[in-house]
Amino acid sequence: MDDFIDYVAPVAVESPCVLVCTLDLESGWCFGCGRTREEIADWTAMSAEERSTVMAALPKRCSTLEQRIAASIR
Repeated sequence: MDDFIDYVAPVAVESPCVLVCTLDLESGWCFGCGRTREEIADWTAMSAEERSTVMAALPKRCSTLEQRIAASIR
């Protein structure tokens, strides 16, 4: 078949998304995953190394957000 196009299977990209997409106005971080709006938008275009760098920063960001929320409730 001359018009045959090879099928390329989609590749899954690890994502920290937990479907809680709300940004903190002060930090710009998502309350669900800790990423910035730009990081979320660029996620699939980032290299694996860039995604790993962001992933390494997320636990601290999320901890900071949790502390801020806890302090505001007190």
